[in-house]
Amino acid sequence: MVELDFASNGAGAGRNGHGDPLHPAVLTLEQLILRFAPGKRNGKRIVFTNGCFDLLHPGHIKLLQAARALGEVLVVGINSDDSVTTLKGPTRPVILENERAEILASLECVDAVVIFPELTPQKTVAALLPDILVKGGDWPGNQIVGREEVEAAGGKVVLVDVVQGHSTTEILRKIRA
Repeated sequence: MVELDFASNGAGAGRNGHGDPLHPAVLTLEQLILRFAPGKRNGKRIVFTNGCFDLLHPGHIKLLQAARALGEVLVVGINSDDSVTTLKGPTRPVILENERAEILASLECVDAVVIFPELTPQKTVAALLPDILVKGGDWPGNQIVGREEVEAAGGKVVLVDVVQGHSTTEILRKIRA
């Protein structure tokens, strides 16, 4: 069971590194549900994808554009700083969560960004229940978090081809070399 706190004060997910309010498309999970649930009930297809998005590169852009083309609303979930460190190691993230969220929220193809503190977006997907869950084609179908919930609710999972030659790990390897 997913518990949500709808008593949010509307302050968004926080402030950027300079103390300024985050882009208005950076939302808490509760704000995300309140903003997009009515549209979903009225037939708008909600698309969700997620990742660390530590250093934005052409592979990320192609994934986001392909995901957006599948519906009327694209929601991007990003891992919190702590979860990126756990998943990728002590030198990551390179760019902090609020800054990553700001960058993604500024893209034309992205309608909303939500930061999730867990290692996976399970809670976010279960609460939002998007119509379409998008992942890169390098993910084995049986490892896609949220697949069961989305499909049980009548949605589908779509794999988008990975753009070869683009990865944050490779970019960082080149920088460090």
